[in-house]
Amino acid sequence: METVYLNGHYVPAEEARISVFDRGFLFSDSVYEVIPFYQGVGFRLDEHLQRLEHSLRALRIELDFDWASMLSRLVMLNGNGNLSVYLQVTRGSADKRVHAIDPKMVPTIFACCQPIRDIYQEGIERVEGIKVIVTADLRWHRCDIKSTCLLPNILVLQQAKEAGAQEALLLRDGALTEGASCNFFIVERGVIYTPPIGTEILSGTTRALILELADQNGIPRQETDIDYQRLINADEVWISSSTRAIVPVLQVDDYVVGGGLKGPVWQRMFEIFTRYQHQLMTGE
Repeated sequence: METVYLNGHYVPAEEARISVFDRGFLFSDSVYEVIPFYQGVGFRLDEHLQRLEHSLRALRIELDFDWASMLSRLVMLNGNGNLSVYLQVTRGSADKRVHAIDPKMVPTIFACCQPIRDIYQEGIERVEGIKVIVTADLRWHRCDIKSTCLLPNILVLQQAKEAGAQEALLLRDGALTEGASCNFFIVERGVIYTPPIGTEILSGTTRALILELADQNGIPRQETDIDYQRLINADEVWISSSTRAIVPVLQVDDYVVGGGLKGPVWQRMFEIFTRYQHQLMTGE
């Protein structure tokens, strides 16, 4: 039975309870992180916790908490293997539904785990390319905050599903920002390009690792604005996320990308990235 953490207690998931007046439930007044643990050790834990603290400060939620100890114990109680930990912090609950912030509220802290796939062992040939749509970015202007307020993301992902696609890329003021649940990259003449980080883009840790591995392996890359015409005319398009690694995009709306084939730069980066992850998972 899965063990979760909730407000100081490690309990079976089916026994975890929160108040119906919790502001995370009522208002999405909460933030989250998804942190991989390989062989029981948090991957880039400091970077994840720094992003969490950034989000908490932005929402004016003040906490003095030993995140690392709690997360490590939770992972140990769930088998201490290769796990993805979902961590959510809400502002807490009051005795009724009110919009105003009560400084006396005690934040709700929740965390749970799920297994991580070893994509490297599954093999590159099993990776299927996907279709994406491009749609308006209807989110608020503080996408650097990892908020649980994901309704716009959910709606555009449903729009993508109804169009026979697996992801939606978001367009704001003529420039693409990111995907509904991912970052994205294009390749032109062997060079990787991705939009720069700002308040309208979440600083994805998988995105950062891809850029770092590209630098280490001599693959040129740049951060720059990307518009729609540049996207559909790119030699390659990919998306990235912590759960999917790097996935090739073979169609954008009605436009075929790269002749409908998985590109050579993607293949190289996929192997570099998943081999790196595999080494963390196995020590080999």
